[in-house]
Amino acid sequence: MTLFRKKSQPMATYTNVTAGLKEVYKSYLLPLEKEYKFHDIHSPMMEDPDFDGKPLVMLIGQYSTGKTTFIRYILEQDYPGMRIGPEPTTDNFNIIDFAEQSGKIPGNVLAVDSSKPYKHLQQFGGTFLTRFESSQTNAEILKNLTVLDTPGILAGEKQLVNRGYEFTGVLKWFAERADRIILLFDAHKLDISDEFKSAIQAIRKNEDKIRILLNKADMLNHQQLMRVYGALMWSLARILKNPEVSRIYVGSFWNQPLQYVGNKDLFEIEQDELFNDLQELPRFATVRRLNDLIKRATWAKVNALIIAYLKSQMPVLGKEGKKKDLIKKLDEVYRKIQDEHNIPAADFPDIENMRKKLEKYDFTKFPVLNKEMISQVDRMLGEDIPRIMSLMPREQLDMKLAGEGYITGGIFQRNGIPVGVGFNEGMGEKGWVVNRKKPEYDVIFNSLEESDGKITGRIARGVMLKSKLPSQELGKIWSLADVDQDGFLDSEEFALAMHLIKVKTDGHQTPLELPEHLIPPGHKKVGPINGHQNGVRNGGIQRIQQNGIQNEEPTLQQTVPQNGDQNGHQNGHAEDENNVEETVQQESEQQEIENGEQKENTNENENANEENGQENHETSI
Repeated sequence: MTLFRKKSQPMATYTNVTAGLKEVYKSYLLPLEKEYKFHDIHSPMMEDPDFDGKPLVMLIGQYSTGKTTFIRYILEQDYPGMRIGPEPTTDNFNIIDFAEQSGKIPGNVLAVDSSKPYKHLQQFGGTFLTRFESSQTNAEILKNLTVLDTPGILAGEKQLVNRGYEFTGVLKWFAERADRIILLFDAHKLDISDEFKSAIQAIRKNEDKIRILLNKADMLNHQQLMRVYGALMWSLARILKNPEVSRIYVGSFWNQPLQYVGNKDLFEIEQDELFNDLQELPRFATVRRLNDLIKRATWAKVNALIIAYLKSQMPVLGKEGKKKDLIKKLDEVYRKIQDEHNIPAADFPDIENMRKKLEKYDFTKFPVLNKEMISQVDRMLGEDIPRIMSLMPREQLDMKLAGEGYITGGIFQRNGIPVGVGFNEGMGEKGWVVNRKKPEYDVIFNSLEESDGKITGRIARGVMLKSKLPSQELGKIWSLADVDQDGFLDSEEFALAMHLIKVKTDGHQTPLELPEHLIPPGHKKVGPINGHQNGVRNGGIQRIQQNGIQNEEPTLQQTVPQNGDQNGHQNGHAEDENNVEETVQQESEQQEIENGEQKENTNENENANEENGQENHETSI
């Protein structure tokens, strides 16, 4: 029996997601990384700027694929050090960042600035730092985003030239910290050089961040573009070794006229989808950092198991020979650890890179496995991370309410000619846009069974179902088109319903609320009556609410609207009426409206009610 138990540590309290990520990393994960040389073998230690920085968009591609032109296109302005040409013009890693005054900062200065996340780039040597710089410019888009332009990847004999630093290692370092990685391809140069292949393989573990862009596609016609698109997908499948088909954005990202305009609509759709993805990066930056921290924790655990296993296999004599044998048979080591700890093969580091890194270490000096450290990381993943995740919905809501979390400025202003498409068509114009095809809709309407110039849901249903849209979608359209909410459609409302159906069948979205420019002219000043015609005309909405009569929204399945009591309640007494009397009362009151007569319900005695009912009966006869 245990007399003394180890006191459990109180659960930490986190004020926000970023602060929580910093704390759990330093408290749980960082000790494990230091103990098992994770920083030397895999990735440098994370600093506070790695958690606080703006989202980073990284561009990679062979020379003359349009990387710098793409940056110029989204900024809509030049920046210091920008050079565009058919030759390899970008030979530096160039960070494009925001500053009030334009200028350039050399790499050696960036690497010692503790406020920036580039401190650990010193490991790649002085040659790299001379090829690393930051262009500062006053562009609104850069207030919420940082862009990295990489050197054009060489092709042919040029790729044999040594750059003087570990190019793929630098790409991997930036890829781990980037929020989006855009691979650019020239539609006329699909050949993938060996250096480009190595670059793609170096960043392959960050495939969730990768977006592929086929640039300069305006020079191809439909048939040529189809063939180039298929060839690129085939080439990438061999390199990425991914069974899923990669998403490829097609377009021509510059501000010059298109050479072949046949694909203009396609290019605009593709551009909107890509920029929508980029525009929300600030909003989901903390989600990305949380995801990266979880992946990093998994890799650190696997690294600790590998190091500890190599330590356990070292003999007292013949250490060097055993070390070489373990490195040679590292694939067997991986399989043993996989089987023992039930770890997927995808979580293990690249075997060739691991062999190179292990050659410089003395395995006898490796630490043994510390199960307490492993359990702390497991506790972090199982307890602390879920509690940090629970803070995210609130933070994202606060950002949305404050109008933050989105990239603004530059190309994201979405300036354009206000012609309007989908349900926005006709916005700002004098006439009602539905009038353009209303004569066609009137022919259909007049052929249907009408009652007092209106059709029921049962009649409209047969026409609307011909669109082959789902019933749920048609129900939304009915609710929008029934402007006065009386459960019927007049000719204008029917024309509106047909217009909204056409908008949807053309591939656009149905509006959540009816825009002002789509309200029929005859309904501009008419409020919803919710099926209680007598109550609304006589100020009866208050009485309906007081008496607890609930409305039901008419749908296509509910073809006959439910009407409230037609005579109202006087002196707290309600009279039961049958369906015939309700119809008589509706027709009588409709006749009174057409004659311009206005009546008010007041407190009356039972004799007045009987006289009123008798008059209604005589009118019906």
